Amino acid sequence: MTTLRTIAVLGLGRMGGAMATRLAEQGGNVIGWTRSGRTPDTVTSAADAREAVAEADVVLLSLFDGPACRQVVDGMDDSLRPDTVVVNTSTIAPAEAAGLARRLGPAYLHAPVLGSVPAVAAGTLTLLAAGHQDALDRARPVLDALGTVRRVEDPATAAALKLVTNHSLAAAVVALRDALHQADALRLPRAQVLDVLALGRLGALVSGKRPFLTDPPSACVTTAEFTIGALGKDMAVLAAASGTPVRGAAALFHSPAGSTADIAAVATVPPVEDAVLEPLRAYIRGHATGDAAHFRDAFLPSAHIEGVRDGQFVSWDLEEYCSLFSGRPAPDEATRARRIEAVDVHGTVATATMTLVHGDQTFTDVLLLVRADGRWRIANKVYHRRLSSPAPSV
Repeated sequence: MTTLRTIAVLGLGRMGGAMATRLAEQGGNVIGWTRSGRTPDTVTSAADAREAVAEADVVLLSLFDGPACRQVVDGMDDSLRPDTVVVNTSTIAPAEAAGLARRLGPAYLHAPVLGSVPAVAAGTLTLLAAGHQDALDRARPVLDALGTVRRVEDPATAAALKLVTNHSLAAAVVALRDALHQADALRLPRAQVLDVLALGRLGALVSGKRPFLTDPPSACVTTAEFTIGALGKDMAVLAAASGTPVRGAAALFHSPAGSTADIAAVATVPPVEDAVLEPLRAYIRGHATGDAAHFRDAFLPSAHIEGVRDGQFVSWDLEEYCSLFSGRPAPDEATRARRIEAVDVHGTVATATMTLVHGDQTFTDVLLLVRADGRWRIANKVYHRRLSSPAPSV
């Protein structure tokens, strides 16, 4: 392997920190920077992104999403040397990857990775690398230290392939959850169930996540390898990019395990009862159709809908709220999106958080639900409305 030279790693979360450590262990002169200020002991810390990249031969980005990538690139691109290669391992939308490639030109490689923290430590990642051959050749020592390169024709395709791969992972996690839920109902021993599932189509997932799946989880498990929140974010990016709902994998958005837990936690907690979700679905149908009958079905008659609108606090009773709807879908309904982010059930009450993207307005709805007379209904709703800011040019 060609000797590693100076590498700047921007973004030192689970994956970025692990990659920085791996590259340092392989002989690289690694300079790290993260917006949180937390830097592994294995790498030299920089005060800001410009300082980190000033002497780097390769800049490796490991950031949460597309907006974070744009923000970091905006803050450091004027400090890049002309011969520096930027390798972006972040999971972002195809259009965002294409935009960064246009922005940075031939020096940009989009290289999302398949594998999580253990694969980084072992140097067994698969990198879906797309970009100019010269940039790939110059970055090759870094990529080879992390794993195996699979060449992809362009950055948008690499980004899309990573999202589709993560969708298959999300579906497998949900399938594993359902299998364990059925096994628990049959009172089968968890260890025996995992032994047998490891022999089948879910074998790789079960084997890789077994410490998280034992009952109780293994004491050696201290940190998440890949969080529910990160995978849920990826599914939202995929659905927006493809215009196709993620369907089964949407269960990740409202996992009772919480967004910061490892994805394996989805498999170890009972799914939210369908009855809890039904009023939320009726609420979504009301917005999609403009038919207030769905809101009357979703809410208790005594419900109120409250929030701050144009700087003023508003409080509507259910009939006032229903009067705002025309009985027809909005003209731009085809471009609107709604998703359930989280549901927490506490006996006969529950809370739910939803995101509604309506044109240039994004609403965060927090709903209180109650089980009364044998069914779940929404007792009250509060919301926050924000206007979308124009996306920065790339």
